[in-house]
Amino acid sequence: MDLLIFDLDGTLVDSKQDLANAVNAARAHLGLEPIDGPLISTYVGDGAPTLIRRAMPPEASEEELARALEFFLAYYGEHKLDCTRPYPGVPEALERLSREGVRMAVLTNKPVGISRTILEGLGLERYFARVYGGNSFEQKKPHPVGVETLLAELGIQRERAMIVGDSAIDVRTARHAGVKVCGVTYGFQPETLAAEPPDLAVDGLEELAERVVAERLKRGASRQ
Repeated sequence: MDLLIFDLDGTLVDSKQDLANAVNAARAHLGLEPIDGPLISTYVGDGAPTLIRRAMPPEASEEELARALEFFLAYYGEHKLDCTRPYPGVPEALERLSREGVRMAVLTNKPVGISRTILEGLGLERYFARVYGGNSFEQKKPHPVGVETLLAELGIQRERAMIVGDSAIDVRTARHAGVKVCGVTYGFQPETLAAEPPDLAVDGLEELAERVVAERLKRGASRQ
């Protein structure tokens, strides 16, 4: 692969606790009781508005949803790095891939400003040629516009690109864009990969880095 397109939450970073805290703060703002963190994690992946809609009662009005979303974004913006950390092996894998000349990008449904700030705060932003979020385009994943934009901007052939993510949303995005996809088994929603299996599954990003580097070395040797 010449380009790896990473999801953020559940793939590069473990942000479960900060997201759960922000959701429950928004619920408290509306006078609601907290809900369990593991349940909140199943709501993540389709962007902040959908996350809030799922985390609020079915009878919540549009005005209440708007208030909750506004509070959530403000609270999360202040607390996004309280507990969020890279998954084990992620910095090392990104460093190795970078040394080998693999281009990398982030395509997430999280708002782009918060996504960039998280990557900067964790010292990971230097590895990525582009970072795009759920508000970077008119459509979010699984729409292929983000992948299409990255391929065009970075000059990468479709067959040399791969999405890396933890959920069926990433698999669908890859299928719509006609690129390969790698699923990670440690993220927020790896169980969704059973119904929509990726081309490859790994237990950690170091395993993916090893595979990608080996493949590139093999391709280089075959050209000599």
